[in-house]
Amino acid sequence: MADAVYGSLDFAEQSAFFKRKLNLSTDGWTDIYTREHDWAFVVAGANRDAIVSDFREAVQKAIDGGTLESFRKDFDKIVATHGWYYNGGRDWRSRVIYETNLSTSYAAGRWQQLQSAPYWQYVHQDWIEHPRPLHVSWNGLVLERGNPWWQTHFPPNGWGCHCTVRGLWSRDLQRLGKSGPDQAPPIKWVDRTIGQRSAIGPRTVRVPEGIDPGFEYAPGSARLRSAIPPERPDPPVPGSAGGEGLPNRRPTDVLPPPRHLPASVLLPKGLTSEEYAKAFLEPLGASLHQPAIVQDVIGERLVVGRELFEDAEGNLKADKRDRGQFMGLLAQALLEPDEIWVRLEWLYAAQKAVVRRRYVAQFSIEGEDVPALAVFESGTDGWTGVTLFQGTTQSADTWRIGVRLYQRVTE
Repeated sequence: MADAVYGSLDFAEQSAFFKRKLNLSTDGWTDIYTREHDWAFVVAGANRDAIVSDFREAVQKAIDGGTLESFRKDFDKIVATHGWYYNGGRDWRSRVIYETNLSTSYAAGRWQQLQSAPYWQYVHQDWIEHPRPLHVSWNGLVLERGNPWWQTHFPPNGWGCHCTVRGLWSRDLQRLGKSGPDQAPPIKWVDRTIGQRSAIGPRTVRVPEGIDPGFEYAPGSARLRSAIPPERPDPPVPGSAGGEGLPNRRPTDVLPPPRHLPASVLLPKGLTSEEYAKAFLEPLGASLHQPAIVQDVIGERLVVGRELFEDAEGNLKADKRDRGQFMGLLAQALLEPDEIWVRLEWLYAAQKAVVRRRYVAQFSIEGEDVPALAVFESGTDGWTGVTLFQGTTQSADTWRIGVRLYQRVTE
């Protein structure tokens, strides 16, 4: 039954998540904990690189469509080859390795896929012979994608847990007879002792009631957050230093005419950094608690979240350079740009080339004499945003350089 639950058929996000893991030898299952599993592949007690490598290959085969029985054949071969001693019986231990790796990689893939759905529903499988009462009580629960409850309760929520999550839209809530999402259940935290057999000794962890220690996190969420580009510390410089292989050009035409927007699109001055950050994140489907994957008009994807506006100490700096009131325009530039440019810039200090993608949009704001310009630029070294009313020295053409990938079609 486990084979059917985890889809015997893999999907791209699940496979990609697992393939990006690094092999790590350990003495016990508590050597790495919760979100660290987004980065490392481990088998508890497999403390030699060769054993970990062989198990990694066996698990990859399972993700690619293998069954528990085929995995057990690989398990037996690995044990015989390396003389590996393990705790527990053969059937139990092989099932734990198989199910845990398939369920968490499946969950990480689903976490990424579900970013497009505004609501998530908790699903408990009714075929479970010995269901956990709290997991049953969560069955059918519908919460917003960005609700913090998912950070600790996104399944699997324990050893052998087969709960899942499915995405819903407003029409689905209507079909379920709901006028909106449910209220998140209160979380009761309990202390649990783990690592009794660990070389470093036992320790106490705090987990939500109903969640096994080590499962109080959302698989894949740390990986998603790590994809959020940091903000470049220096103000952006128009143009580019150029570079071989990608010619940087200036356009001979003009930007599409600015779109008209009401004065209310500009936020008042004096708001908090949290309020300004939310004004950028929410139109993109993200929140201060939950990142989101944004797919632009040409199909490229970018992860956005709170981390875009955090400094090295984790403080929000969303109103940096007085850009706060323009946050709605900056989000609009990413969602519906007038043009998208890609350019190559040579970083002399780092002696490397960086490819950057730049979104340019201009808007005619009610009551303003000149158009407002919004530019969002993202590259491997981070992102930067420009928001201003255009004067004689800062026209839209200043930022139009590189190779144009897209231009908005106007009637």
